[in-house]
Amino acid sequence: MADREFDLALFGATGFVGKLTAEYLAEAAPAGARIALAGRSLEKLTRVRAELGPGAADWPLVQADSTDQASLNALAARTRVVVSTVGPYLRYGLPLVEACAENGTHYADLTGEPLFIRECIDRFGERAAETGAKIVNSAGYDSIPSDLSVYQLYKRTVEDNTGELTDVTLVAWLKGGVSGGTVDSGRAMMEAIAADPKKGAIMSHPYSLSPDKAMEPDVGRQSDQALERASNIDPSLDGWVATFIMGAHNTKIVRRSNGLLGWPYGKNFRYREVMSAGKSATAPLVAAGMAGGIVATMAAGAVLSRVAAGRRLLDRLVPKPGTGPSEKARKSGWFTMRTFARTTSGAKYVCTFAGKGDPGYAATAVMLGESGLTLAFDQLSELAGILTPAAAMGDALTDRLRKAGMTIDVDIA
Repeated sequence: MADREFDLALFGATGFVGKLTAEYLAEAAPAGARIALAGRSLEKLTRVRAELGPGAADWPLVQADSTDQASLNALAARTRVVVSTVGPYLRYGLPLVEACAENGTHYADLTGEPLFIRECIDRFGERAAETGAKIVNSAGYDSIPSDLSVYQLYKRTVEDNTGELTDVTLVAWLKGGVSGGTVDSGRAMMEAIAADPKKGAIMSHPYSLSPDKAMEPDVGRQSDQALERASNIDPSLDGWVATFIMGAHNTKIVRRSNGLLGWPYGKNFRYREVMSAGKSATAPLVAAGMAGGIVATMAAGAVLSRVAAGRRLLDRLVPKPGTGPSEKARKSGWFTMRTFARTTSGAKYVCTFAGKGDPGYAATAVMLGESGLTLAFDQLSELAGILTPAAAMGDALTDRLRKAGMTIDVDIA
């Protein structure tokens, strides 16, 4: 792809997260990087580019629409990498993935939608592998911290020769907001399941994104629901933990990475994610409320999504696409993910992955931007197809995120 016009094209640059990613690329891209901004409206793209400062003044603008396959094919053919923030991906993302798979163009997105990834695997996986395209899903807060944490834990066990991973649990602490786009992605999946209930199994099965379910470890039931004392995970932890709303997606990505890499994490590898509910006297009630609230909210959304009147009600109640936390809220956000692991030899490790800024927006713009730059400029393995961040970019992306100010450390627990 050395003769292509652009190194990286950002599709959806006028959207909420798209603008944040464009701002990050304007600051972080190396000198001479050939970056283009793409989207439906040249007028809006022009305004976004003008706000990015002199470094982006000469960035080309490309008109492309998710409903126009020819425009997406043309975009993919002109660039080495496409970074997409245009969601919900289940509604709007498949044509661009098809274009990248056909043209051998690398791709990264922010999806937290297992149904979309399953469609990508089934429809475009073989073609992407043939053309050499690295199609990397979930390259933001969903699911880079989860995926790289387990990958780095695995690398440490190999370095120390302490055996295979067995029980691994990620505990999340965070401060952040919710955007209309995130809510709309959830609605898109609920509406898809309402139209085809069989798709519900993709959401619930722990190995629904596996490259080969027959090869997965037989470790019994693995659930993403949680309500327990944090000390059950590790004696160093206080308080309570509850269900982590993105755990059901992140765990599938981590397990897919294991399969794509040849199942090196271990034949008894068990993985789950939880969220801290604090350690106050009311923490058990908070934890119970978090766990029950997630289930109740998803159930209510699924019921309402089945009928037109319910969908109209959701339109009035939930945040609108294109909206999100204020700049002040984004700057005050933060996240810390600590992943506790045991090995077959009895060794215990903890990986800390932490960053500043609202995890779903400020920090995600960094992760997505660096993913695009990694795909464009770094030496990576020959692996191609529908990939995960760890399988496609493991060590290279880890190094970039550390240089960008994020903490990714593995220590003996």
